Amino acid sequence: MGTYTQQADTAPSLAAAMGRLALTSSIVAAAAWAGTKATMPKVGLYERLELPAFAPPRKVFPIAWTGLFALTAVTSAVGMSKAKTKAKRRRILRSLVVNMGLNAAWSYLFWQVEARALSAAEAALLAASAVELAVRIGKESPAAGAALAPYPAWCAFATVLASAIAQRNPEG
Repeated sequence: MGTYTQQADTAPSLAAAMGRLALTSSIVAAAAWAGTKATMPKVGLYERLELPAFAPPRKVFPIAWTGLFALTAVTSAVGMSKAKTKAKRRRILRSLVVNMGLNAAWSYLFWQVEARALSAAEAALLAASAVELAVRIGKESPAAGAALAPYPAWCAFATVLASAIAQRNPEG
């Protein structure tokens, strides 16, 4: 009888956690789709730009972003699941939505608009948003917050890279 009660008590919790993972994954997938849509038509531009010596090869980006997006979806869901109040869950969700919006917007600014300086400034906002998201998640789940650390680190690197590209490739 105790086993039945224990399973019954965890079923709604598991269902809620899976629902949160589906939600965060959908938000992240939408941002990834929008970023890819903005990037793909002009991805060959990367090789035509004057790049700094530390710029990774183009093929590194989809690998890195796929892993970071998956990590962001999972850690956001964990943070929401660990949050004790609806308000804290909403704050994590809001931070995720803002962050993913900034993420998709960067691709549009850099690739479609070709506004290099503006995209570098926007990358700094994205990096700050990634830090805020990791900290907010870390308050609810220290392990999930720490696991997300590569995401703000990569966003900070992307800011430096975008700034260097902007300096080397004047607009207009």
